[in-house]
Amino acid sequence: MDTAEKLPSVLSFCSGYGGLERGLDLAGVRHRVIAYVEIEAYAIANLANKMEAGKLLPAPIWSNLKTLPVQPFRDKVDLITGGYPCQPFSAAGERKGDKDPRHLWPHIRRHIKAIRPIRVFFENVEGHISLGLREVISNLESLGYRTTWGLFSACEVGAPHQRKRVYILANSDSASWQRGGIPSGVHEEYSNTNGSSDEVRAEAAQQWPPEPNVGRVVDGCPDRVDRLRLLGNGVVPQTAAKAWITLNERFK
Repeated sequence: MDTAEKLPSVLSFCSGYGGLERGLDLAGVRHRVIAYVEIEAYAIANLANKMEAGKLLPAPIWSNLKTLPVQPFRDKVDLITGGYPCQPFSAAGERKGDKDPRHLWPHIRRHIKAIRPIRVFFENVEGHISLGLREVISNLESLGYRTTWGLFSACEVGAPHQRKRVYILANSDSASWQRGGIPSGVHEEYSNTNGSSDEVRAEAAQQWPPEPNVGRVVDGCPDRVDRLRLLGNGVVPQTAAKAWITLNERFK
């Protein structure tokens, strides 16, 4: 890995296909992912294939968020991103909240407390607003973060579908957490939004071809179920970019 240029470091939780990190790219935030945490085998294979093809910089992939060894990352991470599991909050499920075995927020909170990143950026479903979001905001503020959130949809950036999602951005202003060795301009770079929301929307529209007028049945598509699952759980990068830009402006 080329380490000649020091970039803000990102630790990616519940990475999926890397939609949140691609959103940072679209928002003009240059960064380096130092590790991914993902449990789905197909998603892991997808990330590894992208690394082998040179589409992602090489980085280790840890398969279990609960057992992530966080000490090596302490005071070395600028930003933690994550689209943590939506099943505990989704209207499409039973909405068991913290009683759902897939509820990972307590583990993420524990990791944030141990790692002490400067910022965190999370995504979840709209149902999170009425179930669980209050706990997340309260926990982040108890750890010393200023926090804001908003509801954003894919159709806002040119997609033919809604896909409303909650995005959460939190920032630590504690002087004790400003780490030595990080080059000047890191915080300015995080605030650098190269492109307005209108420009992000225009770029999305150019990349989003209209759906062909064909049936929904696909004959012979390899790994079709796994691909649909990966897409269904994934983040729309253009929406993440708009969320980052909009929420970042509130801190200014």
